[in-house]
Amino acid sequence: MRSSAFIALVVVCLATVALGSDWPQFLGPNRNGVSPETGLLRQWPAGGPKVLWTVDVGRGYGGPAIRDGKVYLLDRVGTEQNKLRCLDLATGKEQWSFAYDAPGQLDHAGSRSTPTVGEKYIFIVGPFGQFHCIDKATHQPVWQKHLVKDYGGKRPTWGVAQSPLLYKKDTVIAAPQSGSVGVVAYEKATGKERWRSEPVGGMYYYSPFVTTVGGVEQIIMQSRSGVVGLDPTNGKVLWTYGFRVKVAGIPVPTPLGQDRFFLTGGYEAGSEIIEVARQGGAFAAKRLHRFDEVGSHIQQPILVDGHIYAVCNTNRRANGMVCFGLDGQIKWKTGRDPKLCKGNTLLTGDGVFFQMDGERGELHIVQPSPQGFKSVGKVKLLGGKEIWAPMALSDGRLVIRDQRQMKCLDVRAQ
Repeated sequence: MRSSAFIALVVVCLATVALGSDWPQFLGPNRNGVSPETGLLRQWPAGGPKVLWTVDVGRGYGGPAIRDGKVYLLDRVGTEQNKLRCLDLATGKEQWSFAYDAPGQLDHAGSRSTPTVGEKYIFIVGPFGQFHCIDKATHQPVWQKHLVKDYGGKRPTWGVAQSPLLYKKDTVIAAPQSGSVGVVAYEKATGKERWRSEPVGGMYYYSPFVTTVGGVEQIIMQSRSGVVGLDPTNGKVLWTYGFRVKVAGIPVPTPLGQDRFFLTGGYEAGSEIIEVARQGGAFAAKRLHRFDEVGSHIQQPILVDGHIYAVCNTNRRANGMVCFGLDGQIKWKTGRDPKLCKGNTLLTGDGVFFQMDGERGELHIVQPSPQGFKSVGKVKLLGGKEIWAPMALSDGRLVIRDQRQMKCLDVRAQ
């Protein structure tokens, strides 16, 4: 019979390991680049983490989504097709796929978006604007739309890159962002429109997300000219704020608490902290702080213990990772040491970053601190150029990719 001390030890050990969380959409369970999983590696073992499997993928930047032990990737097949692939998380074996014709060439060829995986359906948006709802049981489309052609819009220079948002049990939200329509809510099972908002600015590379502002749940959507908050029940615009991004806006506003947001963009966009105040039934946004010289071009900033961490590199500037204070001060920049290029950042439940160097293919473990950048280890796992895709973490497995392969790493602490 086990002793009471042994049983107590087992209980403590189980309580300290919180694995098994899904990563079912762009930027994870809460669309903020943060995983709740704990009990993960805090430093690399000799030789780096164990690589569980490696599979070939087409060129691109589309990230994986993970739900119920399956990995979903919207891949690009040459210049002719897009393919939704479903792989087993444990083995990497492909379970099934769905391909559709999407002929055309893109500057920076390849995939763009991350699948959004619900209980019954998978929602995918291809780089030319095709929007599909795929049945998980039959592996076939239930309905489809075209976010550009159906709404009279214009495809951005580098393709359509948004990932749909699931809202409540029966609604999925996407953003055509044409001259006549802004954001649209669809019935998941049928594709029937629930509502469409007024125009909210031209389509860029942003994805919608949901948060609470002034005690009111809202859909936040950004365009190349600004940010809006929408009523998720009817699409009514509740507030707007002008923030112009001239080149490849991808990072969405980062909620900071107390109805504040961090806005950022590459090149001349810079970064801002804004506050959205509610007075009666009306909302109004105002600027609190402005950072002219630095902004994140591609990767999503992450809030940790009252400080914002963002990789702020463009083709013109190399600021590396930057730590921003909510007091309007920049605490530090890594510059070129390390530059990290435009690599993805993911925060674990243990409070450390898994940080990809988008130029070198090196995966860092970083301990966030306003005192300075602290990498506690790095290991080279990927190769080639433009390793910019989002990562995904589920059940102690970290899925990463470059322009030709996708790998699954065992990052569970032993």
